[in-house]
Amino acid sequence: MEYIEQLILDENHIAFHPMMGNTYQLNEIGKEIIVMLKQHKTQDEILKELLFLYDVSLNELYIDLHDFFSKLKVYGLLK
Repeated sequence: MEYIEQLILDENHIAFHPMMGNTYQLNEIGKEIIVMLKQHKTQDEILKELLFLYDVSLNELYIDLHDFFSKLKVYGLLK
């Protein structure tokens, strides 16, 4: 989780990793997920919170969240 904690987020949903020099464009929900990860919330906690906040089915959200975490791993931000 160390790389996620180092991300700097701005109001335009841009995440910047100063040590790697990379920037990432996020949508609103992607930014919320990063914020929750920085708060050390588990994937289950994030899933439950997003289900509460958005009108989306559990199945759809689970797939989208799994996709997002897979991309974070590809970019080397999550292990």
